[in-house]
Amino acid sequence: MYKILANTIFLGKDVQFMTECHSTNELAMEKIKRKEASEGSVFITDAQTKGKGQRGSQWWSYPGENLTFSIVLRPVFLRPSQQFLLSKMVCLAIWELLSVYDRQIKIKWPNDIVHPEAGKLCGVLIENIINQKSVEYSVIGIGLNVNQTDFPFPKASSLKNLTNIHFDLEEIFGDLISKIEKWYLMLRKGENQKLDEHYLSHLFGLGKFALYDDGEVFEGKIVNISPEGKLIIETQEGVLKNFGLKEVSFL
Repeated sequence: MYKILANTIFLGKDVQFMTECHSTNELAMEKIKRKEASEGSVFITDAQTKGKGQRGSQWWSYPGENLTFSIVLRPVFLRPSQQFLLSKMVCLAIWELLSVYDRQIKIKWPNDIVHPEAGKLCGVLIENIINQKSVEYSVIGIGLNVNQTDFPFPKASSLKNLTNIHFDLEEIFGDLISKIEKWYLMLRKGENQKLDEHYLSHLFGLGKFALYDDGEVFEGKIVNISPEGKLIIETQEGVLKNFGLKEVSFL
């Protein structure tokens, strides 16, 4: 299962599959430290026992029904201040894959993929090794809900719930890796503005007033994302507020 991909240049040429794994991101980091991973290496499992999500949360998934994997990249062409471009790149690849099945699917800042009515379909956790000049390594962890139909928590869904189709996991995996490589090559070519524009155009909540909580509940609308990846919200009074991770919640 999950063979080496034939239709990519370098992503997915080293695919390491485990029936069970504590965390594919942690495993990828361990492999990098031991110099046992190269750019394009993919670590994938049917069951993560300690999968990680954003803000220290746990990513929970039924074994064998979804995709849980991590990709190793070496984006040394990016400065540390440009790390958020990796989030944009991978979210656009996932959006491109999923939007074929439902055009309502959106990217939710910073890097979730959601359906406005059904809920969260995919989460991304990116962990970078940086020096003063560049991003040496990036480990991109992806948890995509594919065939799971019930969830022990609200606001979650899957491709099968949206389409009533049972998907071949290996086929979805190959398509997604191919799309990630396409967007990553665009990033490597310096087509940053194109990524910025596409990310904004598919951003959940852009230009629409909604309730947010930054310690106090307020009404505002998302107007932009800063180059460093901060969410820029304009309040009803016309005040612009910038938020990093964990600094604001969608209500």
